[in-house]
Amino acid sequence: MTTATALRVARSPLFQNLATLLVAGMVACLMGCSAMQAQNPGGALKPVNAHVVDGTSPVMLKGHDVVSYFTQNKHAMGSAQFASVYEGVNFHFASAENKALFDKEPTKYLPQYGGYCANGIVYGIPWGGDADSWRMIDGKLYIFGGAGSRDGFLLDVPANIALADKYWKDEVATSNSFWQRSKRLVLRVPHYKSGKELADMVAAKKAKG
Repeated sequence: MTTATALRVARSPLFQNLATLLVAGMVACLMGCSAMQAQNPGGALKPVNAHVVDGTSPVMLKGHDVVSYFTQNKHAMGSAQFASVYEGVNFHFASAENKALFDKEPTKYLPQYGGYCANGIVYGIPWGGDADSWRMIDGKLYIFGGAGSRDGFLLDVPANIALADKYWKDEVATSNSFWQRSKRLVLRVPHYKSGKELADMVAAKKAKG
């Protein structure tokens, strides 16, 4: 290969995307092993928006009670005093009653897409998800990475749920969250929208009333 050809290859978008993906993957590997292990436990519930809480890993939604959304229509911090383990993931609850409800029917109370930001999963990106940014839709719990992500998702709920379901099923579920995130932050889906683009779309809709 000549020097000129090598330069053309190095400057090509495909080569640069692959190089960026490789670097992103290496960075992910260098990040805290505990964070990677927490989000990618060994059970069927993988990946998950889980973290190390008081030395316990993985804990869903940093210890927030997933049952409270359904029973009290609000988010509430759980306690290690009322804890359950489902598919290798720890769940904390605000009361013994909530723990009992979860233990009886755990899949009913699981947040969609492993508790990650539902709007991120629309783009195949398992990232973020704040316990205080959420919405109940058709009896299911959707978590978001903030008000902006939630409002963007709500612009077209049926279409966004269809996309998120597809990417969760085809790419994200059972994958390594760090690798999947790195891949889709570089090799973006055709319908990708930046935060600014979504904000502009939300503002335009509000302006129309």
